[in-house]
Amino acid sequence: MAINKAMRAALRALSRHDVDVRTQYEQKRRMVNAIHPPLASPFRIWDHLITLEDHTIPVRLFTPPEPGPHPVLLFFHGGGWVTGNIESYTAVCSRMARLTGHLVISVDYRLAPEHPFPAGLEDCYAAAREVFCNCESLGICHRQITLIGDSAGGNLTAAVSLLARDRGEFLPARQILIYPATWNDHSPESPFPSVRENGEDYLLTSRQICSYMDLYLGDHPENRSSPYFAPLLAQRLDHQPDTLIITAEYCPLRDEGEAYGRRLIEGGNTVEIRRIANALHGYMSLPASFVPVRRTYEIINRFLGKEEQS
Repeated sequence: MAINKAMRAALRALSRHDVDVRTQYEQKRRMVNAIHPPLASPFRIWDHLITLEDHTIPVRLFTPPEPGPHPVLLFFHGGGWVTGNIESYTAVCSRMARLTGHLVISVDYRLAPEHPFPAGLEDCYAAAREVFCNCESLGICHRQITLIGDSAGGNLTAAVSLLARDRGEFLPARQILIYPATWNDHSPESPFPSVRENGEDYLLTSRQICSYMDLYLGDHPENRSSPYFAPLLAQRLDHQPDTLIITAEYCPLRDEGEAYGRRLIEGGNTVEIRRIANALHGYMSLPASFVPVRRTYEIINRFLGKEEQS
């Protein structure tokens, strides 16, 4: 359904009554969890801890209804690196498992500002290393593991793939970036028109993105120039996974996500870039009956080599 004048007015009003993320990030977390409350999954789920030297990383496994073994979607959630968790994304991941026929592994990485960059990224990398190094126990090969993330999770997905190439411990075969953050500047001086076109009246504002990024940086502003913070800054984008990038028409991150796809193509990678019409940032949290969500899963399943599922 296209965004008509009445819906635009409602979106504009909602967009201008949000909390200041920098000073009220805890309130924002409570709001996110209230909007997306924990839901019981209709399929089998398991909670697991990945143990590192100084902390553990919770992960949740969502099994599709079909008999296994299943290929894996390793999922990094959105929320501006500051909000969101495996509880608030249970409905999304249950739906993802059902509609793709994949085992979905959701990673509860550490959040900023308590744990600024690169803590969350290192958690995602450690979870990916754990899955790739133990894929045989899942009854699959490493090529049956796909990294996937939305928004900040799309940023983390791209950064994990860059780290994997640079560290040489494993190399993903595929990645799916859903309206990802790939650049480091969302002020009016941003080189991407979508920041100005969509940065005020479509729920996620450019001001919020700047606040989220500042919290993610913490006390180390020099990290703003790191390609692991903003993957579009990478000088080299060779030897990256086959990539699907999905953007939303009315998302402020639209243009930088598509620009990252073009840079990946220039680096010699296989890339598909798809823009979902009449969609807002964050639409993947909506039910599967919504046209943008249904269309997105059709695209994802084709990318994964599956027949479309109802």
